[in-house]
Amino acid sequence: GEVCNMINKKYSEFLPSMQSAEDLVSQVDGLSSNIDLLKAGIENEVQRDLNVAVAEFAELKQQLERDTLVLSILKKLQEFDTAIKEYNTALLEKKYVAAAQQLEKARSSLKMLESRKGFELKILKALGIELTVQTQNMLYHLGEEWQKLAAWKLPPSKEGSSLESVMHSELHLHTVPSKEEDIAGSPVASVLQAFAVLGELHTKLKIFGQLLLKYILKPLISYPSLQPLTEEQSDVFILRFKSEEPNLDHSSPMEVFNKIKLIFEVLHKYLLNVPLDQPAEDKKERRVTLAELLGDMIWEELSDCLIQNCLVNSIPTNSSKLEQYIEVIKSTEEFEKALKNMQFLKGDTTDLLKYARNVNSHFANKKCQDVIVAARNLMTSEIHNTVKITPDSSVALPKLPDPAAGDHLKMQKTSKLLHNDMVHLENETKLSQYTFSLPACRISSSVEKLMELAYQTLLEATASTDQCCIQLFYSVRNIFQLFYDVVPTYHKENLQKLPQLAALHHNNCMYIAHHLLTLGHQFRYRLTNILCDGAATFVDLVPGFRRLGMECFLAQMRVQKGEILERLSSARNFSNMDDEENYCAANKAIRQVLHQLKRLGKVWQDVLPVNVYCKAMGTLLNTALSEMVTRIAALEDISAEDADRLYSLCRTMVEEGPQVFTPLPEDDKNKKYQEEVPVYVQKWMTFKELMIILQANLQEIVDQWADGKGPLAAEFSAAEVKSLIRALFQNTERRAAALAKIK
Repeated sequence: GEVCNMINKKYSEFLPSMQSAEDLVSQVDGLSSNIDLLKAGIENEVQRDLNVAVAEFAELKQQLERDTLVLSILKKLQEFDTAIKEYNTALLEKKYVAAAQQLEKARSSLKMLESRKGFELKILKALGIELTVQTQNMLYHLGEEWQKLAAWKLPPSKEGSSLESVMHSELHLHTVPSKEEDIAGSPVASVLQAFAVLGELHTKLKIFGQLLLKYILKPLISYPSLQPLTEEQSDVFILRFKSEEPNLDHSSPMEVFNKIKLIFEVLHKYLLNVPLDQPAEDKKERRVTLAELLGDMIWEELSDCLIQNCLVNSIPTNSSKLEQYIEVIKSTEEFEKALKNMQFLKGDTTDLLKYARNVNSHFANKKCQDVIVAARNLMTSEIHNTVKITPDSSVALPKLPDPAAGDHLKMQKTSKLLHNDMVHLENETKLSQYTFSLPACRISSSVEKLMELAYQTLLEATASTDQCCIQLFYSVRNIFQLFYDVVPTYHKENLQKLPQLAALHHNNCMYIAHHLLTLGHQFRYRLTNILCDGAATFVDLVPGFRRLGMECFLAQMRVQKGEILERLSSARNFSNMDDEENYCAANKAIRQVLHQLKRLGKVWQDVLPVNVYCKAMGTLLNTALSEMVTRIAALEDISAEDADRLYSLCRTMVEEGPQVFTPLPEDDKNKKYQEEVPVYVQKWMTFKELMIILQANLQEIVDQWADGKGPLAAEFSAAEVKSLIRALFQNTERRAAALAKIK
């Protein structure tokens, strides 16, 4: 019972607490459903209202933007319209700058309109067309005005720019400022400024610049006889030309500069001194004058023309005139300065001035070029115009140029030297007067002139500045290098075909080699100071020239030898001469050889030095005799009649051979050389011995042999003599005995 009570008691305590927990749960449930209701309410009602508000706001905002855009577009359209109206008014009043500025305003309004995406208005296209039409209209008006202001009167275009047509060119400037206005406010200023605003100034100026160059500036540089004439009337300034007889082919740079300067002064005064507001690229407003713009466009072409047609011609050709060139440099400086003051030129020392200041180098280049051109012309001229050279010929030297005062002593020394040089040389080294002399012969007159050119150029070099002296010295060396390369190639065919030219070329080379030995020596005092290690010499070129002459002549000799052997090859080996036909063939061959030699003897006469002539003719005659000896000595059988006929053929050679030696034009002087033929013809005695054998009996042959000590033994070997005996004599005891003695 106690326990039950206890349980009940506990239970009764527990029940109420359980009750209160259940109450709590139901309360929470109630609250939760309230929240759900509320949440549903919010989601359904309030959220919807909010969305509507935001949407309305966005719509209003968009509408506002659209209205603003439409408003700004209408504003731009209005601006465009106003600009075009104001442009029209300004144009009527000839306020060109204002008109041009209004057009540019209209253009920028249109640009803005076109840049709006999503507003492709149909009207824009029409506005664009309107703007283009008005711009062209304005440019047309401006062009008309400009043509009135600067009016060209030009010759018909087909005439080109000859002196005749240039005489008819005039430029009329209707830009003479009236007393009260300065040029900046004048019509010309407003026309040009308007062009500038419309971006057309460059094009207009370029055309003007080209006309100026073609019809005024370049003719003044090219035609020395042209003089500019200027005339100012109340409302117009006229520029035209008159022609005067020029006193020279080229006007001096001073004259040309003055004429050009006059043109620029006139243009500056009446046309170009207009300051322009350029559309600023770099935000800094910069005013340029028209002169500056025009200068930029034409200066390069003008300065090229001045250099090519004026300064180049004024470069002196001899050193004595170099002093005076200072004037040209001065006047070039002044010319540039004047153009700078008028703002035609911006930079410092232009190409024009650089060219003038560099006169020494141009002088040397021009001189060297002239020398090489002259030399080349001489080398490519005919070889066969000749002059006679004798041992005492010397190169004709020009008088030295008058020395400028400062160079007086130096020059005197040089000229003295030239006259005494050979004498000095003799005294110092005790050489015979003829050590350096050439044998008498003929050379091409062009080569003599070439040598004179070399001497003159070296003389000029000794009187020049160091730099120029070096350049000239090397261009003389170049002359000879050029000869070495050009002549053999240029005249190749003739040197091979024509024996006379080969001989002349040989002499030319020997003549040059001869002069090269002493050429540097005569100028050594002046040249060695400048050219290091005493390099002022031409001696190194000597062997090359000797070789060149020799090779050409030897080649010709080979050709001639070939022809001789070719002719003798038709002599049927000189066998069976008792046959009439064979004999005729051999006789004809010998006649042809003699004829060939005679012709050569004439062609080389008075051309080759005598000793060379005799050696050459001797060598060729020797070729013929030697060939005959070889053929006859090889025959196996010679009948008595054969022997007689062979003898008579040989006699023809011995009698007529020496007559081909005619080194000199005077016949009586040639005898001496004809008698000396055995000296020049190696096989002469051999040939004579052969003739003796052809006529001799056995005993005489044995006597001529004289135990290997006789004249026959000097020319033929034992084997050859035996072979001849067998061919000439029949096999008898006497022949056997004779053969036994030949050993």
